[in-house]
Amino acid sequence: MKVSNFYKMMPLFFVVIFLIPVLTVSYQNNVSLLAHPQLQQIKTLFIGVFLEALPFIILGVLLSSLLQIVIKEEWIRRLNPKNPVVGVLLGSMLGIILPICECGMIPVVRRLILKGMPVYIAVTFILSGPILNPVVLVATMVAFRSHPEVILARMGLAFAVSISVGLIVYMLSPKQPLKQSLQRFQLESGSAGLHQHPKTWESFFVHAGNELIEMSKYLVLGAFVTACIQSLVPRAELFALGNGSISSYLFMMGFAFVLSLCSTSDAFVASAFTHAFSVGPLVSFLVLGPMLDFKGLLMLLATFKLKFVILLSLLLIVLIFIGSVAVDFLIRMQFV
Repeated sequence: MKVSNFYKMMPLFFVVIFLIPVLTVSYQNNVSLLAHPQLQQIKTLFIGVFLEALPFIILGVLLSSLLQIVIKEEWIRRLNPKNPVVGVLLGSMLGIILPICECGMIPVVRRLILKGMPVYIAVTFILSGPILNPVVLVATMVAFRSHPEVILARMGLAFAVSISVGLIVYMLSPKQPLKQSLQRFQLESGSAGLHQHPKTWESFFVHAGNELIEMSKYLVLGAFVTACIQSLVPRAELFALGNGSISSYLFMMGFAFVLSLCSTSDAFVASAFTHAFSVGPLVSFLVLGPMLDFKGLLMLLATFKLKFVILLSLLLIVLIFIGSVAVDFLIRMQFV
């Protein structure tokens, strides 16, 4: 199995990244740049975002490798529903069976598409899975136990948006949205070795290692940029943008994109804004973040073609904005 020079250098890159905090602690008295408060904050935020997402990436690639070995293409094609409505409903409910965070969703879905799952069902699963699963539901209930309307609105809007986007993708019928062709991806992910050693633990870990390297480089970049934005952009100025009726939605959606929180923890962050924002902006934060954040966008770009990712992003922004405004209006009408 051939490995590119870039992949061979990846372990060194990880070592350099994690040497930054060591150098900061060791030489903070002698090197003023490394001791700068903003650099310290970037370091802390980067490690926090990276370590929060890494377990879910590992879980995703392990599940992807298991699917590669255990699941046959014929099974996926045989189970594909012919009715698109049934297909998107099935895709939206897969999160109950496979409660994966958005960080580990991409490798699993990419493998399912290569196994024969239709793109529109896979996209529905990507969008709904990180929210419509038992773990996130319990976390949201704990964070908003005194605001049940937020819980219902988050789950309902996530369900509606994921189904709507899935049906739109079905109608547009993209031929091959994956960035790499099937044959090339299988060669890079070690599928050639799987033909020689079918269903062995060796092939399982080889595939998992290749997937982990492929996804982790985008996670590292996404976590670093996210940490820089959170540290260098004053939050007071950002909050000032959220004072208007429309700008409050745009602010919370942009805030969710920048923070790149895991869907199992973003509800606790959103609960801190209950005194400043109404239900609509809070729901837009809780729904957009797991579906489209910065590190997730990089992973989507690594997997799907640019035009497809742009279309998907625009659909999400428009539908979530309209849906959260409608949710806020309906809730306000109930209390009038």
